[in-house]
Amino acid sequence: MRLSCPDHSNPDGAAARRSGVDRTLALLLKGYGWLPALRRDQPGEHPVATRLFGRPTRVLRGPEAVAFFYDEHHALRSGALPGPVLDTLFGRGAVHTLDGPEHQARKAMFLSWLTGPEAVGALARGAAEGLRERLAEREGEEVTLFDEGGLVLARAVRDWAGLPGYDAGGTVRLGRDCVAMVDGFATPGPRHLRARRARKRQEELLAAEVVRARAAPPAGPPRTPFEAVVAHRDADGSPLDPATAAVELLNIARPTVAITWFLTFAAHAMSLRPRLRRRLAEEEPVGLARSFAHEVRRFYPFVPFIGALAPDGLVLDGERLPHGTLLLLDVYGRNHDPALWDDPYRFVPDRFLTTSPHTDALIPQGGGPREGHRCPGEDITVAVLAELTPVLARLDFTVPEQDLRIPLNRVPTRPRDGLRIVIGASAGAASGSLMGGVRP
Repeated sequence: MRLSCPDHSNPDGAAARRSGVDRTLALLLKGYGWLPALRRDQPGEHPVATRLFGRPTRVLRGPEAVAFFYDEHHALRSGALPGPVLDTLFGRGAVHTLDGPEHQARKAMFLSWLTGPEAVGALARGAAEGLRERLAEREGEEVTLFDEGGLVLARAVRDWAGLPGYDAGGTVRLGRDCVAMVDGFATPGPRHLRARRARKRQEELLAAEVVRARAAPPAGPPRTPFEAVVAHRDADGSPLDPATAAVELLNIARPTVAITWFLTFAAHAMSLRPRLRRRLAEEEPVGLARSFAHEVRRFYPFVPFIGALAPDGLVLDGERLPHGTLLLLDVYGRNHDPALWDDPYRFVPDRFLTTSPHTDALIPQGGGPREGHRCPGEDITVAVLAELTPVLARLDFTVPEQDLRIPLNRVPTRPRDGLRIVIGASAGAASGSLMGGVRP
């Protein structure tokens, strides 16, 4: 794949003619398997030509794909996300939709709170303590780990971020609403409607809290992420309007609660590998929990792909693309690319024990430098998961008979029964095919 200045010998419209039929329906039907199948149909390292959501589309691949995609001269975020995704997952006016100085100023606010080891460690420890307490309360009961994890993480991020206006019942609603926003962004029907209602409810609540906080601002610098968002000024010097401030507060809370997907996958991996669970409980060797967190994020399906738009004058692999061509980076496929990973469909946490994952190889939450469009909450995800994993490994629990298959045509996916566990009691072993196919 190569980039150059506009090549006027390449006729206008060539990209559109190569794009072929619209494959939106195929995406909705195949989920995580859609892009890998498309890439198999057009082998090689050249970009894959197709159409999606009515747009001419190119799927980037090859060793330079991630660096290319995360260079802001090559890919625009403004206008790239469809309205249904904004109205459920990210919110209107979110940092994910900005480019250039506007993005840099907004992103700096997130990085100041979401990447420092002290702040990240405090959230991770709070989540771990919350999980210990919650599961101790449920001893002798059967619980769904996916649901319990969402509630624990909602409480942890509420306290850590200083989110006002949430009593116990409101925090339960926050957790469920954040789960709904993630669960319903990629599908039509009831899940999507629940996601829209959840976002609207939480945005209205938080916007009112922002207005209330600005009426009596605290003295001194911000002490919590909530205060930082309330006080933030964008590149033009203006404060965030209350609605946008609410969106960005949810872009702290929602991804934290979404770690419950990875927590559930972590328990799934332990259930299949008792010896690994014992090693995690003993934290032997040192660093295993963090390596395990990386492997959970690599192996299990979460983000299928990431999109952006081509700017004017972009030439990709010798072809001049129309402005607004959709550019896709295959996240799930790259995390299972045999050119990057030995035995990619085998769960091997030890692969990360002696070496840290390369920025542009492991991209479950995006790639490129953290100052760019890589997810600012990635450090939190890894730290929280690494803290929660030993807690779960040491817990006296069994997995009763249930459907633990992970359907790849559902986005986002998880074990079908949410991974039910019985705490401190005997139960039957899990039944059936536990993976249901992680290979598309």
